[in-house]
Amino acid sequence: MRTPTRAVPAVLAAIALTMTLTACSDAFSIAGKGDGTAASGSPDDDRKTFRLGDPSPPQDSMKTDSDGATYTVTPTKVVTGTSADVDNSGLDKSKLPGPRVPVHVWSTLTHKSGKPMRVGDMDGDLVIRTDRDDRTKALLVMWGDVTWPDCPEPDSEKRVRKGGSETICTTFLITRGEKPAAVELEQGFHSEPLEWPVAG
Repeated sequence: MRTPTRAVPAVLAAIALTMTLTACSDAFSIAGKGDGTAASGSPDDDRKTFRLGDPSPPQDSMKTDSDGATYTVTPTKVVTGTSADVDNSGLDKSKLPGPRVPVHVWSTLTHKSGKPMRVGDMDGDLVIRTDRDDRTKALLVMWGDVTWPDCPEPDSEKRVRKGGSETICTTFLITRGEKPAAVELEQGFHSEPLEWPVAG
């Protein structure tokens, strides 16, 4: 369950995040796109592109209460839902900027070192990039107001300790007619995101 620190009304979150990330889409340059290997001439440590099931390099916690902790993110599966899923989800569609479909991403979050971390602090930088280069972050919902079949909302307050893992499903909304091209993990404004291309 997402908590009030992360939760905002679903419609406002979808609109704001879609507009923000669409406006920024030209700022991203992807290295080694689509082949699951390092960019040409780059050592393995500088890889930006991975296959689904490959873990990210260790990520540093950006939160004060877990300063110094590290973790990895491993996207494992991507499934695109339907308009009917949106109709039956409980989402208020009246304010959405056009028709949307859900994309569900399963990931494994693994705590590597340092202080325990909240699940919600480890999955917050995941992004879906579509085949039209639109980008959107996860849909944030208020206390389970929106539900999806076979994709339960993760317990974002659960703490994971060193060596522990948590498998979660995260939902994104993309424009109907577009397809997910990659799962991305943002690396801040000055670094390219990591990406896991989606086949098909």
